[in-house]
Amino acid sequence: MATDDDIGRDRLGAAGDDFYAELMAAHEGLTFEQSAQLNARLVLLLANEVGDLDRLKKVLTAARVKDSL
Repeated sequence: MATDDDIGRDRLGAAGDDFYAELMAAHEGLTFEQSAQLNARLVLLLANEVGDLDRLKKVLTAARVKDSL
């Protein structure tokens, strides 16, 4: 189970680069507005995958703090 102090911990390992490449490919050719919409949909889909509101609140807080990751 994830804990507060492991928010931002690398869980993808070497696959992180592959995910980043997929993410960039998903945005390729999109306008700024389309890219923002894709990001919003992605965040909501990933939130549903996490499925834990308390955990999501902690992640949101961490994301707002510049040096948290």
